[in-house]
Amino acid sequence: MIIERKAKINIDEFKFGAELLSLPADEIREAMKSMIVMQQVYNAAIREVSAKIEILDDEFHVKFAHNPIHHIESRLKQPQSIREKLLRKGIAPDMKLAPEHIMDIAGIRVICYYISDIYTIAELLLKQDDITLIKRSDYIKNPKPTGYRSLHLVLSVPVFLSEGIRNVPVEVQIRTIAMDFWASLEHQLKYKSDITVKDDLQRELAECAESITAIDEKMQSIYFRLNSKLE
Repeated sequence: MIIERKAKINIDEFKFGAELLSLPADEIREAMKSMIVMQQVYNAAIREVSAKIEILDDEFHVKFAHNPIHHIESRLKQPQSIREKLLRKGIAPDMKLAPEHIMDIAGIRVICYYISDIYTIAELLLKQDDITLIKRSDYIKNPKPTGYRSLHLVLSVPVFLSEGIRNVPVEVQIRTIAMDFWASLEHQLKYKSDITVKDDLQRELAECAESITAIDEKMQSIYFRLNSKLE
């Protein structure tokens, strides 16, 4: 199951629209055209990688009677977010510069049942001839200080366009249901609120992550034991 996440419009975003409207009409048209074309290309890359992951999940169901993937989420970074990220990197907020400097414009999140499923999916995905690994960050073996855990892969995938092939980066985050539960709530607490999370609360969040990891590992152990009895 693929869930596409579409960003909701926030009233603060309109300030960027006002800046755009202050440009000459031909520059506005060019900016809008570049934005639409870029979104189409990155959407195509998301579909390419999502299809590969779904095929792997289907194959596992047929061969092993086990679906390693609970669901897949996809999202395309919105123009405002791209602009803000460019500014944070000290780069001019020009959409034409985004593909060179931002690797997560296209994003896919794969939610797996067990920790072992994460590495199985990653390994099989990276074995495919038309996939190139740009960057790998393993926050499961090396969690962030906050307690965040997930496997991040930045992949380059070919997209076949009318003018030829274009290799497009896609960030794939692979995590368990338990990891996603923690990450979603932590994100809500830290980034969707005007309240600053103090050090003591941050420590509690990290402790929650440790507890959730222990449950994750225990559930996987139970699964392995049950599976061995069925063989």
